[in-house]
Amino acid sequence: MKSEHEQLVAEIAREVLERLEGRGLARAPQKPEAAAAAPEAEGEGVFATVDEAVAAAAEAQPRVAALSLAERGRMVEAIKDLCWRHAEQWGRLELEETGLGRLDHKIEKLRIIRNVPGVEMLAPQARTDASGLCLIERAPWGVIGMVLPATHSAPTLASNAINVLASGNTAVFSPHPAGARIAMRALQHFNRAIERATGVRNALAMCSTASIRTAEELFRHPGVALLCVTGGPNVVRAAMKHGKRVIAAGPGNPPVVVDETADLDLAAKSVVQGASFDNNLLCIGEKEVFVVAQVFDGFLAAMRRAGAYELKPDAIERLTRAAFDLEHDGKGCAHGHLKKDLIGKDVSVLAAAAGVEVPRGTQLLIGVTGEDHVFVQEEQMMPFVPVVKVRDIDDAIRAAVKAERGFRHTAIIHSRNLNNVTKMARAMNTTLFVVNGPCVAALGAGGAGYLSYSIATPTGEGVTTPLTFTRERQIALAAGALRIF
Repeated sequence: MKSEHEQLVAEIAREVLERLEGRGLARAPQKPEAAAAAPEAEGEGVFATVDEAVAAAAEAQPRVAALSLAERGRMVEAIKDLCWRHAEQWGRLELEETGLGRLDHKIEKLRIIRNVPGVEMLAPQARTDASGLCLIERAPWGVIGMVLPATHSAPTLASNAINVLASGNTAVFSPHPAGARIAMRALQHFNRAIERATGVRNALAMCSTASIRTAEELFRHPGVALLCVTGGPNVVRAAMKHGKRVIAAGPGNPPVVVDETADLDLAAKSVVQGASFDNNLLCIGEKEVFVVAQVFDGFLAAMRRAGAYELKPDAIERLTRAAFDLEHDGKGCAHGHLKKDLIGKDVSVLAAAAGVEVPRGTQLLIGVTGEDHVFVQEEQMMPFVPVVKVRDIDDAIRAAVKAERGFRHTAIIHSRNLNNVTKMARAMNTTLFVVNGPCVAALGAGGAGYLSYSIATPTGEGVTTPLTFTRERQIALAAGALRIF
């Protein structure tokens, strides 16, 4: 019989892998565990066992930590350059392997890796007064254990690798089985370039078998100092009991509010851009829209002008039954478990499930629903967005808070009224809050945010950067030492 400790580890691993991105994405079709991996040839950071991978990363970590920021910067630039040069090839391979998303956006997610911040975030700080001087620097943790989602396997590997290497750490990655092959290929390319640039081998590592068993081994390994996991509230709580610090990216169900002062064409264009990106696989993607009654019809017309196709009620019903296993609570509210069949699929696939034909090139499906509809209350990862009519801004914010379900992930508002913007921002208290733009503005695409594919909401770190994977270190020189004035 398994010990309580072993059961805890198993719970962490299973929920991480089964609740991909914390949003219920089912695993790839089941295979025997021995065949669950999709490895490239071993070597260049890919090892037969977790022990070997952690040992290699542990050997490399002091060398990475000893590098100057300029030398670490060369590692970062090598990763960015590879993602740019191989974006089309790797994007195609990832789509072929996972079957999730759109090729043009798979490519774009790799190209924008150039926007991930690097060593520039690690400048030391100093304080000085009559009592002396204090120097504040950022120290690495060591070897970081990281879980990768199938939704953004290579991009998440790249952005996380930049974060940990810039801050002087090394990493051992545990890819989702559905995205293991592309993750291993990218990792081997990164390691080759890093060794050429700095002479450091195996700065990034992973096991050639992607499975629950290897994830369990990584979580409990004494050589791993810190975990970066993706999952729902249960896995976060379980991971926190494991005895290591956890940086956890949890679920989201981002609502959009459109008030009576909004630029309706801009709002519609933004919703189509964000919700259709990679077929709405992004955790920050617009999932439901609440529109005040005064501009409801005008917003629907703007959505149609922006290229969205509106489903009628019977088509919405067919799509709902194709997308969810439904349960009713007896109060008129449907709950559901998201099926994997339509996750990340193109609009044409969803339209077929809804029993309709849509114009070629349609980016997004929309449909009018009530606020208790399962598509509103349960996060989905497909290019369909429900639109809900509400009485006024207060009703819209109330409904948005309900739909977001306290995940504190992302919320969006379209409004020219700063009082409404402020009111919603305070009520939502989300990690990311976007005003008058698409969701991707929060990650630097048309906005001032910065990019990472790991957004730690349950544990509060937010969009991860190199600083996320450091410890603050203070060096104090007392009694007026080194003061010249």
